[in-house]
Amino acid sequence: MNLLNRTITNLESTPPIKVVQFGEGNFLRAFVDYAFQKLNEEINFDAGIAVVQPIDQGMVKMLNDQDGLYTLFLKGIQKGKEIQHKELITNIVKGIDPYSNFKDYLSLAKEEQLQFIISNTTEAGIAYVATDTLDMQPPSSFPAKLTVLLYERFKYFKGDAKRGLTIIPCELINYNSDTLKEIILKYSDEWKLGEDFKTWLNQHCSFHNTLVDRIVPGYPKDEIETYNAQLSYKDNLIVAAETFFLWVIEGDDKLKEILPFHKTDLDVKIVKDMQPYRTRKVRILNGAHTAMVPFSLLYGNTTVKQTVDNDFTGAFVNNAIFNEINQTLPMDKTELDSFAEEVLDRFRNPFIIHNLSSIALNSISKFKVRVLPSLLEYVVRNKKLPTNLTFAFAALIRFYKGTWKGGDLPVNDSAEIVDTFAEIWKSNNYAEIATKTLGNINYWGEDLNQINNLSNAVALALEEIDTNGIEVGFANFSKRY
Repeated sequence: MNLLNRTITNLESTPPIKVVQFGEGNFLRAFVDYAFQKLNEEINFDAGIAVVQPIDQGMVKMLNDQDGLYTLFLKGIQKGKEIQHKELITNIVKGIDPYSNFKDYLSLAKEEQLQFIISNTTEAGIAYVATDTLDMQPPSSFPAKLTVLLYERFKYFKGDAKRGLTIIPCELINYNSDTLKEIILKYSDEWKLGEDFKTWLNQHCSFHNTLVDRIVPGYPKDEIETYNAQLSYKDNLIVAAETFFLWVIEGDDKLKEILPFHKTDLDVKIVKDMQPYRTRKVRILNGAHTAMVPFSLLYGNTTVKQTVDNDFTGAFVNNAIFNEINQTLPMDKTELDSFAEEVLDRFRNPFIIHNLSSIALNSISKFKVRVLPSLLEYVVRNKKLPTNLTFAFAALIRFYKGTWKGGDLPVNDSAEIVDTFAEIWKSNNYAEIATKTLGNINYWGEDLNQINNLSNAVALALEEIDTNGIEVGFANFSKRY
């Protein structure tokens, strides 16, 4: 069987480079490259992508060996129905390793039709490195590499206003482009690149904060023979992803003109403020994940799918989302409920195994960011405690005891937090355990004992869990709260 390439697929002509993409990993190939391919197919956008390897060791050689081609398998649940299809992604024109060919990297700055910079260099990628300099080939950090490329373009086109670029980072940090721009301007000052360059950056390049959402397990190594059997060629870069797709980009009508996703069926939202969408995702998707993990593990489930499919734990998650979390968000209820239904479809996806134990990492800090704001806002709005989220809070505290029914629980947190809970759980008094935990300002940012009746409710829930187990304990707790 031949290795995938442009000759055997009759795809030897390539579109002009309009996108420079920092990162060649699974997510970008299953998300951004897929999105630009939709633009090419549906509105003849004619955009080629040049992929830059952002670190010394990467996959650019593998990508070039296949002429930039690879197969994307999409699998998921939509409105209760299983969806499966595959697609050959064809819009990557070339891959560049700046560590082995820096000149080739710099030549990207001279591309006449270049419009967009896309990146996903992990959350740690958008970082300032003080030792990076202009004459390094290349600098170590992604922002420094990008500064070099932008400066090269500025010089080559003599500051032409029409040659500014649209920069859309996809790293999973809030205000990702604001942070990136701040670092680039810092390098510009430190490297003495001049006021004209800074003016060109500020006035003729645009930076756009984003939220990206698609689960991408990546190369399906455990099932690779099943995937290979569906192909007539050898593909070393197969990538698997769920069908759900959401890309929220901060921008205006000008961005919509040059990036016309509204003419496709992809869920790309170009909005003035993406923060409500970020809050929606963090509170509903991530919040439901974090709230369910201790509760569901103590019940006896091991995966997210088992949790939402089970009559008891599924009803608990549904009530937590629709009757508690969604009630606290300042967005249209229909839109929130629709998003929540999609989230539950994603949780049920039989093609993606989400072990609860793997989601349990750093559950205390996750609860503070993802769940606690919903619990507190519910109290403000309703003058009472949310039954499900309060019980989930108690299950979290019980989970951090570390053992359950004679076995170890998959607690995975800092030694300091684990040791603190070991000390707290030396007490046989549930009220004392609740008070000490809720009063830890380092965990929650405030003394939660000040929330009316919360410590009493958590203490009762802890006693019910230990005495009667999760299901009966929750039923008893629900009669009181």
